[in-house]
Amino acid sequence: MAACDTQPEQKQPIDPAKYKKSLVKANKGLVELEEDDIENYIKRQNWDMLETGSGLRYLIYEHGTGKQVEEGKVVQCAYETSLLTGKTCYTSEQLGPKEFLVGRGGVESGLEEAVLLFREGDRVKIILPSHLAFGLVGDDDCIPKKSVLVYDLEVRNVLEPISLN
Repeated sequence: MAACDTQPEQKQPIDPAKYKKSLVKANKGLVELEEDDIENYIKRQNWDMLETGSGLRYLIYEHGTGKQVEEGKVVQCAYETSLLTGKTCYTSEQLGPKEFLVGRGGVESGLEEAVLLFREGDRVKIILPSHLAFGLVGDDDCIPKKSVLVYDLEVRNVLEPISLN
């Protein structure tokens, strides 16, 4: 009966500052592992890739002569998306060409960043670190959480957006 007189133990609120240092350290470790995976993949492929400040890597292996991609233009691309394991996730042969208005989202942030470096007719290899692809969650289909994506992409058309006026 004495147990009835005791009060439930009060839980202390969690102090995020207490865990911040260890979380930052863990995140840095994960980023370093991903960077190592990307660098090893590039070496195995024997690609000489350029890297942007965000960590995006690209290689133009066939130069086009068409219009430069610009924000506000519609881009149509043929593509194959795969993981570092070599597993193909999506292709334009299966799903049709990828078409999007540059600067409006709707595609991976790394893909938007990348296409601005290209012109019509360019054929490129692009590697998107997970933070520029589908991040911590994946796409709930073929792309697992925290996945690096490899694009083989051809910029087919750079078009003016259709006006609905």
